[in-house]
Amino acid sequence: MPKMKTHRGAAKRFRRTANGFKHRATNRGHNFTGRSMKRKRQLRGLEAVSPADVAGLDRMLPKKAR
Repeated sequence: MPKMKTHRGAAKRFRRTANGFKHRATNRGHNFTGRSMKRKRQLRGLEAVSPADVAGLDRMLPKKAR
């Protein structure tokens, strides 16, 4: 049986943690001048992935990621 391959697009966007997966918040690309400091502060860091999406990520990222 061939090796399981990691989905490279998912590997760049998600991180496996002890309790599931995390991802970067959306709307982080540009145009920050019109946003409040509170909004920009809340967009920092990583957010947990929805439980409905974890099964798909387990298939795409079979190995330990980052």
